[in-house]
Amino acid sequence: MSMSEPLLTQIVKQQLPAGAKVVTILKPVEHPAIYAADLTGDGMPEIAAVYKLDGELTLLILKFVQGQWTKMSVTKGLGYNATLLTAAPVTSTARSNLIVGWQLGSIWSKLAVYEWTEAGLTDVAPADLYFSHAEIIDMPGQHGRDGKVEIALWTHDTGEAYRVDIIRWQNGKWVPATDVYMYYFPKVVQYYEQLTQHYPDYTFYWYYLADAQYRAGLLPAAQISVQKALSFNEPYPSREALLELEKQIKQSMGGSHVRETTWLFPISVRTIQGTRWGYMDAQGTRWGYMDAQGRIRLEPVLDDARDFQANGLAVVVKDGKAGVINLNGQYVVQPVYDSINSFEEDRAIVIDAQGFKMIDEQGHVLTKRAYPFIANMKDGRALFYDTSGAQAGGDVSRYGYLDAAGNEVIRAQFVSAYDFSDGKAVVQIKDNEFALIDRNGNRLATYPYAYVGPLGDGLLAFQKETPGKYGYIDERGQVRIEPKFTTALPFNGGHAIVNTAEDYKSIYGVINKQGAFVIQPGYNDIRDLGEQRFALGQAIDPEQPFIGSLYAIADVNGRRLTEFIYRDVGDYKGGLASASDGRQTVLLDLSGRPASGYPRVEGSGTLEVVAPDLIKANVDQRLLYVSRAGQIIWRQNTIVPLQPPYRVREEKYKPNIDYLVYYPQVEGLTDQAAQLALNLKLRNLSQVKPIPPDQKLDYSYTGDFDITFYQQQLLQLQLTGYNYPFGAAHGMPTMIYAIINLSSGQLYELKDLFKPNSDYVKVLSQIVGDQIKNDPQYSYVFPDTYEGISPNQPFFVTADALHLYFNPYEIAPYAAGFPTFTIPFVQIRDIINTEGSFWKAFHM
Repeated sequence: MSMSEPLLTQIVKQQLPAGAKVVTILKPVEHPAIYAADLTGDGMPEIAAVYKLDGELTLLILKFVQGQWTKMSVTKGLGYNATLLTAAPVTSTARSNLIVGWQLGSIWSKLAVYEWTEAGLTDVAPADLYFSHAEIIDMPGQHGRDGKVEIALWTHDTGEAYRVDIIRWQNGKWVPATDVYMYYFPKVVQYYEQLTQHYPDYTFYWYYLADAQYRAGLLPAAQISVQKALSFNEPYPSREALLELEKQIKQSMGGSHVRETTWLFPISVRTIQGTRWGYMDAQGTRWGYMDAQGRIRLEPVLDDARDFQANGLAVVVKDGKAGVINLNGQYVVQPVYDSINSFEEDRAIVIDAQGFKMIDEQGHVLTKRAYPFIANMKDGRALFYDTSGAQAGGDVSRYGYLDAAGNEVIRAQFVSAYDFSDGKAVVQIKDNEFALIDRNGNRLATYPYAYVGPLGDGLLAFQKETPGKYGYIDERGQVRIEPKFTTALPFNGGHAIVNTAEDYKSIYGVINKQGAFVIQPGYNDIRDLGEQRFALGQAIDPEQPFIGSLYAIADVNGRRLTEFIYRDVGDYKGGLASASDGRQTVLLDLSGRPASGYPRVEGSGTLEVVAPDLIKANVDQRLLYVSRAGQIIWRQNTIVPLQPPYRVREEKYKPNIDYLVYYPQVEGLTDQAAQLALNLKLRNLSQVKPIPPDQKLDYSYTGDFDITFYQQQLLQLQLTGYNYPFGAAHGMPTMIYAIINLSSGQLYELKDLFKPNSDYVKVLSQIVGDQIKNDPQYSYVFPDTYEGISPNQPFFVTADALHLYFNPYEIAPYAAGFPTFTIPFVQIRDIINTEGSFWKAFHM
């Protein structure tokens, strides 16, 4: 049963006593104090409302019985108004509690958390639990979200300062939710950063900033803030309290859980060796002891650099191999792997020539052998895939689980399997048989269905038979929501996204755990953003919905907070979410509006607050860092100096939000006409062409370039592109090499490397054919597709070799990329024109 706000209001008014009026809750937006939720756990929503009669407040609960709404409970309220009326699972995941804020003063409310019992409605909140503002969120703790909400209480102190406490119901009592501090308190930090910027001489704001930074794990910043608070003649709340806070901060900094990710941040630099990565130290940019451009701590000599994690480690790539460094730039794991995943639960998955392995934070390999696949560690178990038991005509490969020591704690036996969550995982035993197992592999329940999805809030999506509709069962296998959806995503925070459309179309909505729609179906796409917010997608072109959506922000009750204006929206974290309309990228607050005190960055991409006054922006495929005020701290250089007078300048072309090209322009040539002609060719090769600015394209295109070789007078530029037709399985990459003589501006072709009449095509074709035939690394080449190279075969050079390559699908599958064949110059020395301008350009 799903009801709109006007319908709820109509139902409630019919049950009110004469002269009674429903009260109005003023924040965050004005709305009547009416809410519908399942409070009894019977799968049907009740309606709660607060009304005023003769100056007194009353809480009314209505229940739908035998086709009509009747009064289930009438409870006397407190104070003179209601500031909060909502419902969420507080004491149990099985049903919602009614949460009410009874206003007792202009900035004070009494929190009531009602639970339905056999004796009726009972308030389980303490009698002295007061607040000024409250946020109710299922916050992720050490093991993720548990399906029950935490309550953040902001209690007014002085000025605009609030004491913030986070509590949860646990084992029959209220306790501090300390394990979610690092999730929630960054939002509190942002609040007090704004106040200290506006009122730098108010000592109490510095105290609350230090306290919030401490709880958020931002320990170096917290130490600076508490010292600032201590510098005042009359520190708040007292010098003793501040010294105690400083002691706690220092003790934590000596421990193993310092959030060191706030100290170093990856940066990219264009060089003559291509784009290289390093790290800058932006700690303290807003405190005045660093210059505005940041400070390079680890020189940009890496192929790639990822963010530092909370353990003070970062995955980097050097010379094509992945390793792990610490904050001093020292290798904890030498760069010997093909790839390394981020650490999760103190473990990382690495890949080398043998396969997948698991390592610890010291780089020790824990697995006894390599596997075809290992997933990241989740809830103390890592899913693995094994083919060693597969034999011709016998069983196929199977899934199992490793423990944190790398042992096969659950042997490979399942057809398919999901990650563990809260000590349980869903696995497939065989066709039409799934099971729920514990961390030791013991079967807790069996499900005789064609499909069963992963756990979410105690429910699992299922499909009775294929083809067929999807519904939801509980952990025991009891059907809780009958199959009626064409897509059913896992529950999260008491809600699930479902699709009701037939024929592979999209009509998405959001249901609660009773199967009632809280957001009516009708959207091209819906994203769960967390923190009780959704992004509702409306098709840009209803005739071509695959082109994409424009998104509006909505709350869990389906109330739309914005218009359909965003091209992309990220998840909420600490009350902020990155969003872009294609032209600007911003941080949204929970109202869906751009958050005050944060910059708007031109272009399309993402923003992330990574330090108190540092925002990481990945916008228009470029990395930069900005301050809260929008001042640029770091951005990638756009000019690469070569040997004087030459240099390469980066230009940007973005005529349409779906078309973006970075292309090179070469400067310093003596012959200006040759330079102009060369740069025009580079523009054309980079796909810089007229594109309608306001027309919706049916594809997107991105282009970029890099310097891949530079020696003497020879400059080699790699021009890459990616054309993605909307709705396609994948796009098509392109790669062209512009090989330039800086003295003349000439662009070389393959024939220019060889002597006239050398029949280089025949010679090179034979060499490539031999490599395909004899080198196992080319076993992926389609049989009988290679017929030799063409006279203008795509190529590039390095100091010692010629490299010939083919485009995707030309002689190999798409996944093979650009099959490339290396031919050392010494092997073809007899046909190279060593007196030609091409050879001499880099062999003077």
